[in-house]
Parts: sequence; C-alpha cells; structure tokens
Amino acid sequence: MNTKAPLNNHWYSKDRIYKNIQKFSFPRLAGTDGEKEAVKLTVDTFKVIGYTENEIIKEKFEFSDFYSTTLVKFIGIISLNALLVFVLAIYLNIVFTFFIIGLMSLIVFLIIRGLKHPEEKGFWGEYFGNTIQATNVFVKLNARSLPIEKAGNIIISAHLDSKSQTFKTAWRIISYRIWLFCGIILGGFYIVSLLCYYCILELNYLILQIGIWILTGLISFSNLLLIFLNTKNKSPGALDNASGMSIVFELSRFFKNNLLDNFNIWFCQFSAEELGTMGSRIFVNNHEDQFVKGKIFQLNFDMVSAAKRKRGNRLEYLKSYGVIPRKKVAPILSKYLENAASEENVELHGFHITTGAHTDSVPFHLREYSAVDISTKEASFYTHSEIDTPDKVDPQILVEACIIARRVILMLDEDYKVLCEEHEIVC
Repeated sequence: MNTKAPLNNHWYSKDRIYKNIQKFSFPRLAGTDGEKEAVKLTVDTFKVIGYTENEIIKEKFEFSDFYSTTLVKFIGIISLNALLVFVLAIYLNIVFTFFIIGLMSLIVFLIIRGLKHPEEKGFWGEYFGNTIQATNVFVKLNARSLPIEKAGNIIISAHLDSKSQTFKTAWRIISYRIWLFCGIILGGFYIVSLLCYYCILELNYLILQIGIWILTGLISFSNLLLIFLNTKNKSPGALDNASGMSIVFELSRFFKNNLLDNFNIWFCQFSAEELGTMGSRIFVNNHEDQFVKGKIFQLNFDMVSAAKRKRGNRLEYLKSYGVIPRKKVAPILSKYLENAASEENVELHGFHITTGAHTDSVPFHLREYSAVDISTKEASFYTHSEIDTPDKVDPQILVEACIIARRVILMLDEDYKVLCEEHEIVC
C-alpha cells in the first residue's frame, strides 16, 4: 500500500451520511422509548449495510442514574455549605477553617473513590437513584491473518443516546472551569491568610477579604448552575451524537469488505453516554478479557462539525488535558492521526481541555488503553438543547473524519510488525 499519497476516497457518500443524521435526529435519552427506537434503527441500519442478524450484537444492561444526576446536585449543595462555613470560620479562627477544609477534602476524596465504578449501582445507586435499562449495539470483524485472541483490537465508537439540559454544554463546561480555577485560587488565598495569621507574611487584610469574597461568590454561582442543571429528553441530538453514529456506520460499510490482517475491528454504538458513559463502561467490563493492554486502540466520535460556526466548523481531536502539567492523550494514536491528516490533505486540529469533558473514551483511558476523541469544540454551543438539529451538521466535515479514520486504521494494520519490533505495542 502506498501510504504517501491520498487513498481512493470515493467509497463514502455525503448524501448517505446526512440521511443517517436526519434518521437519528429525535429525542432518545437512555431508558426512554426514543432510545429503544434508536436501538431498533441502529440494528436496521447495520442490516442495510450488509451485516446479518447473528453479526449484530445487542448488549442490554441496567444502571442507576444517581451518579449522573442526583450526585451532581449533592456535590453542589455540599460545596455551597462548605463555602459558607469557610467564610464564617475565617473570621473566628483560621486554624479551625483549615480543619474544616481538610474534613471536606476527605469527603470529596471518598466520593471520588466511590465513583471509580459508577456502572455498579452500589448502596447510593440502589436506594437513591432510578434503575434504567439501555442497550449497546455493535458488530465485530475478526482479523484475517492472526487468530482472534492474538490479534489487536480497534474500537470505532459513538453513542446513540441524546439528552437536553437546563444549560447548553458550553455553559456547563464554563461553570466547571470557574469552579476549578476559582477553587485553586481561593485555596491560595487561604494559605496566604494562614501565613499572615502567624505573622510569617504581611499583607493588607482588606485585599485578602475582598479576594476571598469575590472567589466565594464565583464558586457559589457555578455551584448554583450545577444544582439547577436538570436532564431532559428534548434534544434531537443531531450533533450529539447522530454525527458520530453516521461516521461509525460509514466506516463499518467500508471495512466489512476490507478486513484487517492484524486487528479485530469493532463498530460500536454505545448507549447511556449522556448518563455517565454507562454503555461504554459496561462494554469494557464485558469484553476486556478479549483486549490486550498495549494492543488496543479506540477512535471515539462525538459532536463532529458545527455548520453554523464559520471559524470553528472543523475537524478536531483531543490532544491533551489537565491544568499543570498538561498530559498528552494517546501519543501513538495522536501521531497516526496527524500523519493520516497530512497524507490525506485533510485539515485536523488538536485541542486541549482543562476539565468538563466526559465521553465514551473515559472507560478506555481508565484501563490505560490508547483512545482519542474526534470532535468539534464549537458544537458545544448547540448540544444538549432543542436547537441541536440536522442543519447544524456539516456532512463534509464528517466525510473528512471518515477519510482520516480509515487511513489511521489501515496504517496501524500495515505497521503492525514495525510497532511490535519497536515495542510501541505489546505483541
């Protein structure tokens, strides 16, 4: 194969991609009749592509919505109460304030620890949440040359459910960032106050108080947004995530007749992504015995394109995350994405996030698998709302996503032996 020139890209159909967008653009929150209809349509679409009933797997599961709905409000209320106590206590005894901060930090740590496996209902999910039933749909194509158990695995995924919320995705992310950065700065103000209390540092007392009150107000505002952030079932979900579904269908069409030599390839439409990435978590739990760490790659498509945003309507992928230091996401896979974009003459931009993103790549990252989200940041101005309609999707950007993804998959398969010899994957 010539990997230095663009491949023949006439295998895709822009019209077919857009018809799939229109077909799946209706409210389909996990556990509702809309999601059940989406599951049925997903099975039917795979059949139209040419997959048989036996090849299409419907993976039913149940989970609690406590971790994706009630818990957010619970944390917001705790945070608001903690802020009030902090501010009052600093006027009484600053040492007592730090004692309370330590206690609240312990509570938050225990909550985070309990979130390690939210797909397991546990005590809180069982008694304080609603049990919801949902269904993943996927097909798997086995490697042509290697035995199934020795071949690597490539997961091509999107999510089939949608949701609307009180605030659009962009505002939710902004509120998370306010909470995070103001919290870090507020912690710095408390440390400075402690140093001043013990006369280690001298600083104008009024400046400290104004800073603490301003930061407390901003954090309180972000907490109020989260407390009143309610999940609804009104979004058609064209961008989030009929766009990703269409890409998965189109890629599954090509690879059905072009099997890989060294990798099994899965085409997954996960459910309940909008309620805590439950579908992908269940999928990884059920199938991780078939995955070899260091020899599994995931390309996850979520909110691709933004037709009404002229400057931001482009193909992007999550390259790094975190505050300090910035952590790279899946370096090997990122390198292949960049090379594929260059060789196919397709524009691709890497982006960084500090906080706020929670996609179906998370369960794969937690197991240290190589996973990358392909997305469009500007789509967040429409998603999780009633205006997430087909006219916001640009099928040309979806075509470009298909072209790059196909190139990456073929390059990984072609370079299998080289990757093994250079110990970049486990063989």
